[in-house]
Amino acid sequence: MARPDPGPGAADDAARRRWWRRRGTVVTGCSVLLAVGVAGHGLLPHLPGRMTSLAETVLPWSALIVPVLVAVALLRRAAVAAVAALLVPTVAWLSVFGGLLVDKSSPGGDLTVVSHNVNQANPDPAGTARSLLAAGADVLALEELSPDTAPAYERALADTYPYHFQQGTVGLWSVHPLRDARAVPIMPWTRAMRATVDAPGGRLAVYVAHLPSVRVGPSGFTARARDEALDLLVAEVRAEPMRRVVVMGDLNGSTDDRALRPLTDRFVSAQTEAGAGFGFTWPARLPAVRIDQILLGGVRAASAWTLPATASDHLPVAARIILAPEPGP
Repeated sequence: MARPDPGPGAADDAARRRWWRRRGTVVTGCSVLLAVGVAGHGLLPHLPGRMTSLAETVLPWSALIVPVLVAVALLRRAAVAAVAALLVPTVAWLSVFGGLLVDKSSPGGDLTVVSHNVNQANPDPAGTARSLLAAGADVLALEELSPDTAPAYERALADTYPYHFQQGTVGLWSVHPLRDARAVPIMPWTRAMRATVDAPGGRLAVYVAHLPSVRVGPSGFTARARDEALDLLVAEVRAEPMRRVVVMGDLNGSTDDRALRPLTDRFVSAQTEAGAGFGFTWPARLPAVRIDQILLGGVRAASAWTLPATASDHLPVAARIILAPEPGP
């Protein structure tokens, strides 16, 4: 009895299976997808559980996938795929992050600002204050103050910073006069503030904020509380009448995270503009992401850097900023 003719469809299926089994095809495809995901991450759709925000937060570490793809291609003895796995995503990664690797700092500047999440459980607030004093900041912002630690910072910083405003878990210390200082309501308790700094080069509005923490769990990237507080902070900043504005603090998000675009579309990151490298700040022992930010509007950064570790789980961030002249009449 003759077998039935499988027909042209079966032949096409067999050809497709052979195509996928070719050495290096899958690796090459993954390399292209990785390159597209890195270079075009802003165009990626919103995934359930805010997973796109999570992916953007750790996007700089996507470079670690490249050696894995190259190794797989070499094990498959697919030389062309190995070259593609090395070059295609690397070019895409450098197009996005290559500029951050260059030292863009320059001398000069009118004002040094420093921000630090000091950790409410900090076992050595006095030592942390001494480390921060060594930075020589004109304006110092602290987040995650607690009733137990705040007095220690007040005592340690009083001689250097005659002007001070602290409410809730945030505070601002300045060598220049502060005025119009007030809490900014972004949560049921105070985790943000605003003040005008009367610097010799001109006045500027300074916002200090500590947005809610984020977590990765079974439901995805739990960032709803952060995003809701961010919306309230953005509304305050948009209503700010002053042209020169600095927003700094622990924003619990990287500047690549699309959730922070309401701020990053309006302000420039000091680290991106005038830093060298990614300036990762958390966790302090092995920094993997920059969630502590100094964002600038109406002023420019001459340099930006991270400070040495303190007893906190965050690294302090610093920037030297240039106060552009006020516009004429």
